[in-house]
Amino acid sequence: MTTVYIGLGSNLGNREDYIKTALKMLAEVPDIEVARVSKLIETAPLAQADQPEYINAVAELKTNLSPEDLLKTLIDIENSLARVRGEKWSPRTIDLDILLFGPDVIDKPHLTIPHPQMHLRSFVLRGLCQLDANLLHPVMNEPVCELANRLSGCDFVPNPGLPQLISVAGIIGVGKTTLAKELSNRLNCQMLPEPYDTNPFMPDVYAGKQELALDSQLYFLTARVEQLNKSVLEKGQTYISDYIFDKELIYSRQTLTPEQLTLYDKIYQSSNSKVALPVLVIYLLDSPQNCLERIHKRNLPYEQKIELQYLENLEAEYNPLFSNWKICPVICKKTSELDSTKDDNIDLLAEQIKYYIAKQSVIENVKSL
Repeated sequence: MTTVYIGLGSNLGNREDYIKTALKMLAEVPDIEVARVSKLIETAPLAQADQPEYINAVAELKTNLSPEDLLKTLIDIENSLARVRGEKWSPRTIDLDILLFGPDVIDKPHLTIPHPQMHLRSFVLRGLCQLDANLLHPVMNEPVCELANRLSGCDFVPNPGLPQLISVAGIIGVGKTTLAKELSNRLNCQMLPEPYDTNPFMPDVYAGKQELALDSQLYFLTARVEQLNKSVLEKGQTYISDYIFDKELIYSRQTLTPEQLTLYDKIYQSSNSKVALPVLVIYLLDSPQNCLERIHKRNLPYEQKIELQYLENLEAEYNPLFSNWKICPVICKKTSELDSTKDDNIDLLAEQIKYYIAKQSVIENVKSL
């Protein structure tokens, strides 16, 4: 028998009873055994829809049915429990979705397995983790516990009507630009490089001229707002930046005096609404000591006065920023895992990124989950 995982959800009527009844009906099918069921999870409706909250669960089944026959069985149970099929993500008495069917990968007009958006749903991944945290996603090649960690408890809906911005983040010297270049080549998309080398104030600031720190930060702020402006980036197009806009506040707190920071913050607050939000962050990790050695090796003159303490201070700001990041999924990767000389690692990351980028044709065909 094949081990199958299905998602269950209800947000109309007695939600818990509908879940229990659906499980009972599944157990009564001759070729289906309901092996285990996760705890019930209460979830807000997707896309901030104005409707009741959901109760969700994940069930592990053992079955001799084919994927197509199992899908037909689920639809029959939905229909018998008064499921009304309206607009996508509309309220429903019961919703049953095939998440995983053993190791199978199926891509048909009426059936896609693994479910193409399960990696964006915390309520699904939490249920799967309760049943088997090491269960491997057969396409993304990651355990469900890792996919869940990327979401910080949030549920995300891809939006092809927005620029598909991928931001690579991390402290100085961690390898952001190198990785962004590699990924942009593999994904055939435009790279948006940080205006690092063009900042005329940077050498003097690193040389200790504090009076120019505000000029340097404002130069970066202006350049980044222009580069990431929502009115400039095209909707639906993929871009990769070797920085994240939110680093502005991290670096300003490290380099500006309290008086400079007050002025800078006012300008920042009036500018950040113009910037496109990322749909995915790649957070690169390495020790500050390794990053400092990398900085010395690349031998840019104005960087040679960077001290270990400064990098440690940056790391202390970056880590909490992404420990509870709610804007988009975050993939944390150690630099050692993404050696640019090891193509397979970067190829795998590039393939995974594609699943976080909205594609209109895919979104329209996804069975609501």
